[in-house]
Amino acid sequence: MLQFELSSTQKELQAKIREFAVREILPAVWHYDEKDEIPLFLLQKAFDGGLMNTDIPVKYGGRGLGLIESVILTEEMAAICPGVATSIFDNSLGMVPIYLSENEKIKEKYLPVILREFKRICFATSEPTMGSDVASIRCSAEKKGNDYILNGTKYWITNAGVADYMTIFATVDPAKQHEGICAFLVERNWDGVSVGKPIPKLGQRSSNTAGINLKNVRVPDENVIAQPGKGFVLAMKTFSRTRPTIGAFAVGAARSAMEYAIDYAKKRRAFGTNLSNFEAIAFKLAEMYQKVETSRLLVWKSAWEADSGMDSTISASIAKFYATEAAMEVVNDAMQIFGGYGYTKMFPIEKLLRDIRLLSIYEGTSEIQRLIVSGYVLNNYKPSMPSLEDLPMIRGLDLNDPSAKKVSAWRCRMCGHIHYGEEPPDECPYCFFPKTAFKKVWPVG
Repeated sequence: MLQFELSSTQKELQAKIREFAVREILPAVWHYDEKDEIPLFLLQKAFDGGLMNTDIPVKYGGRGLGLIESVILTEEMAAICPGVATSIFDNSLGMVPIYLSENEKIKEKYLPVILREFKRICFATSEPTMGSDVASIRCSAEKKGNDYILNGTKYWITNAGVADYMTIFATVDPAKQHEGICAFLVERNWDGVSVGKPIPKLGQRSSNTAGINLKNVRVPDENVIAQPGKGFVLAMKTFSRTRPTIGAFAVGAARSAMEYAIDYAKKRRAFGTNLSNFEAIAFKLAEMYQKVETSRLLVWKSAWEADSGMDSTISASIAKFYATEAAMEVVNDAMQIFGGYGYTKMFPIEKLLRDIRLLSIYEGTSEIQRLIVSGYVLNNYKPSMPSLEDLPMIRGLDLNDPSAKKVSAWRCRMCGHIHYGEEPPDECPYCFFPKTAFKKVWPVG
């Protein structure tokens, strides 16, 4: 039996996060958006309140909450500020490769420290010349004895400027593509590690984004998260768990834009009545609500699949590209309802629009998600309907008549014409294809 009701524990968590986000995050976000600076003290408050690192397994001292809880948390944070939500979530992104890895010692060493000491960890696959194409990584990992030497630059890295630890994906040989990719946990204070200036961005300005430069960084064997050949699979498994959360960013931001638009439409008057009384506005609000609700269901489904141990790759991709694109439509419609006021910095819509534009780009663009889903549809999807050439589109034959079982029907595989008789015609009367183009479709079996 399907069920869409949150548990009492999940509802309590949702209420706690919502109250924290409105009380602590909301008053601060516009100041830090203007400064283009991460409000690290808000991350500290989220950490102190038990709202970061919620997915660290119980075995390592964590709460062991699932992805459903993570997307609930993220929606509430992103409803206030997608940028701050990104920086809070980034710790989970950085940790997922660790607790999905086969290296038990690295889990035992670092996860309890991250949980206990407000350590930040970032996730680094992207580079200046590649983003979604993980297989084309150029950052090099050269084996030296039992250790590896890293050289190269990672780019577009969330929280790089404030991270204590870094999950670095590199390659032993670029020519090997995905077969050469490996992953490491690097500490910020190691020799040869440096971080660039914060990258100036259109939105998400309260989230730090920077490059990481690695010059002859020696990584000991115990800090290998994935050996060569296993790094690409680990990155893909990570994205399957984290892409639903990107969808949750979109749901939260779209929900806020919708709520602001509802409030504005009920109070703003034009032509002698409230905007909400105009059908054009009311229909926009209805479609906004429909998109928010649909997006949330897709996000929850993909999160549930991951928590259930299922392969959530396809559902995660659908949730990400649908929710992020729907959010753009919702926020854009909200700005249209606000009119000129929505375009100003005195109202929240312009910030939401700037913040969410990134969502359909990072962690795999919408185009990449469509490639993933189309590959599944074309190669792995199992249809329930018969193929077109087997389709028994019987006309002029009463199948309730027992004698109908004695009549043979042949379907032209080119144009679909149905011919009745013991044998197919020598030539199709419609498309003129020969007898060999016909296939028997009745009696079935």
